[in-house]
Amino acid sequence: MSSYKNAKKSQQKTHRERSQPASRSHLGILEKKKDYKLRAQDYQSKQSTLKALKRKALDKNPDEFYFKMVRTQLKDGVHQCETQEPVYTDDQLKLMQSQDIRYVSYKRSTEQKKIEKLKSTLHLLDAEDKPKNKHTFFVDSKKEARAFDVAKHLNTHPSLLSRTYNRPTLDTLKKWNIQEDVDDNTLQELANERKKKYKELGKRIEREKELHIIAQKMEVKRNLMDKKARKKKIQDETKTAPAVYKWLPQRKR
Repeated sequence: MSSYKNAKKSQQKTHRERSQPASRSHLGILEKKKDYKLRAQDYQSKQSTLKALKRKALDKNPDEFYFKMVRTQLKDGVHQCETQEPVYTDDQLKLMQSQDIRYVSYKRSTEQKKIEKLKSTLHLLDAEDKPKNKHTFFVDSKKEARAFDVAKHLNTHPSLLSRTYNRPTLDTLKKWNIQEDVDDNTLQELANERKKKYKELGKRIEREKELHIIAQKMEVKRNLMDKKARKKKIQDETKTAPAVYKWLPQRKR
């Protein structure tokens, strides 16, 4: 069936587009329907815009006032806003930026001192994020492995086996004068206090890192205020790092 239609089309009359008559050749190419549609749509959109503007002008309140009427002026048929002079000079902005950087640097140095003070008191011996070490003992037979006593081998008390630091021997414990009135509640309070200190140390380390990133970003922004220096952006700014720029060499007199 399709072959019959194709054969029938081959016998149809070829319709050619009408050309511009010779007497009207000075008017250019003859306008086709698709050209007329584009021209008509453009004309109708412009008429709609003019109609809307006329309606807006008729509905406008004659007593209306806003400050743009004073701060703008008409030049060559175009409204132009008056450019306000900058409140601060470039030197003043650089000085303000440097003061902010000094404040951030001061807070960072304060945090570093507090971190060092906490580290000196805690020693990070029983921190939670510290990797767990293993202590392997070797014996000669499986029988010795089953009967192996770690406390006896280390010569310490069984309650001190879980500690990787400050594990005194039995002889040392006998020499010390240990108070017997230390109850479990007191030990738990001391453990909670130590845990709280470690948590505070972790937060201060994170705050010091954030202040360091902020100081770097502010330093980059202050360097970018120099409009004369030629620079090229290498890497975009992220949450954990400032933008990276490469300053081109500048010849000085």
